[in-house]
Amino acid sequence: MTVPDMNAQQAKKWAMTGLGLAAGLSLAACATPGAETAGEAIAPLSPRITALIDANRGYPDWRDFPRQGTPPPSAVEVAGRVTALDSASSEAAAQVAAIDWTLEDPEGFARRVADDIAARPIAPATLQTREEVEAFAQGLRDRGRAPPPIPRR
Repeated sequence: MTVPDMNAQQAKKWAMTGLGLAAGLSLAACATPGAETAGEAIAPLSPRITALIDANRGYPDWRDFPRQGTPPPSAVEVAGRVTALDSASSEAAAQVAAIDWTLEDPEGFARRVADDIAARPIAPATLQTREEVEAFAQGLRDRGRAPPPIPRR
């Protein structure tokens, strides 16, 4: 940067600061009360608007809303449903307790799973070594290269 460029940037910064200060002062001047107050200048619709606001100041009650759907069940019905759920839960707990769990020997289970896996035939692609897979991939890459350009005369 040369010295004139730096001076131009300095002047731009001062100008922007001055604009910001002027905008702030003009906003402050708008916010200060002048000769007129709110009571002196009344619009023609103000009494009507004030009356509407005063009439609707209260919050609506639930009785003002239309009833939709069925009413909620009574407390007796809810208590009956809770009792039915409690009995169903206790029945499910009793059924779970009656299950004869067979995972008492985790090592034996792991042995049975390993024997089951060893008894299944392995796919030929799984038997390939890493080098064979890499050679196959390189062959595909070589086949995918574009041929050399045809010389034009």
